[in-house]
Amino acid sequence: MRLGLSTPIVVQVPGIASPWEAAAGPGELTRIATAADELGFDHLTCSDHVGVPAAAAEVRGATYWDPLATLSYLAAHTTRIRLATSVLVLGYHHPLALAKSYGTLDRLSGGRVVLGVGVGSLAEEFALLGAAWEDRGALADAALSRLRGAWGRREVEGLVLDPHATATTVPIWVGGRTRRSLRRALALGTGWIPFGLRADEITAMLATVTLPDGFDVVLSPGVALDPQGNEKDSLRRLAALRAAGATHLTCAVRASGADHYCDQLAALRDLVDRHLR
Repeated sequence: MRLGLSTPIVVQVPGIASPWEAAAGPGELTRIATAADELGFDHLTCSDHVGVPAAAAEVRGATYWDPLATLSYLAAHTTRIRLATSVLVLGYHHPLALAKSYGTLDRLSGGRVVLGVGVGSLAEEFALLGAAWEDRGALADAALSRLRGAWGRREVEGLVLDPHATATTVPIWVGGRTRRSLRRALALGTGWIPFGLRADEITAMLATVTLPDGFDVVLSPGVALDPQGNEKDSLRRLAALRAAGATHLTCAVRASGADHYCDQLAALRDLVDRHLR
C-alpha cells in the first residue's frame, strides 16, 4: 500500500486545512513537497477549480491553486514523487489540450504525471466556463477516451502534438462516489478515487465488481491525521481504509506550521511502515 500526500496550502478545505495555511506561500509549499519526496511518498495532489460558488465555499473551501501551474512548479523542486491531479474536471478542458499541457509536464518531470479525472459537480462552475452540464457524464467518457488515445503520441487526429508525454500509457484515476464512477474507472481508467464515502460503503461497492490486476484504489481518511499526537486514531483510520481495499492512501496531517507539517509527515511515514506494510 502506497502513501501519498494531499498537498496542503494549494487546497484548503474547512475542517482539514490548518489556519496557518491561509498565509503560507511557495516557500512553505516547497518545504513540504520536498520533505514528502525525500520520505518516499508515492504522490502529491492538486485539485481543479476555477471558481467555487460563494454559497458552497463554507463546505468546499475557496482556495484552489491551479493544478498545472502548481504541479509544474513542484516538479522542479522534487525528483521522484508523482504529480497527481485530484481531480481534473473533464468538462472544463479539451482532451487534446490536456494531452499537450500535461504531456509537457510529464516530459518535464521525467514521466511522473498521474491524471486524476472526474465528471464534476458544480453547476455554477460549468456555467462560468460555458461547459455542458446536462450531458457531462457521457461527454466526460468521450473526452477520457480521446485523452487516452492522444496521450504520448506525436500525431493525433491529423495534428502534431509536440512535445508529448514520455509514454503512451498513463495512470488514470477516476474520481466519484457512485457505482457509475467505479464502472467508469474500470472501463476507462487504471484506478478509482472515491470521495465522501465511508469505508464500509467502499467495501460494499468494490464487492460488486472484479478488479483487474494492478487496478489502483486510492482512498483518503477525509480528515487531517495527527500521527504524533494520536497515533492510535491515525492507525485505526488507515487500517480501515486498507481493509476496505486501498492500494494507495492520500493523506493530510494536522500541523501548526510548515516545519511541524514535515515532522508529522515523517511520523506518518514511520507509522505506515511499522504497521501497514
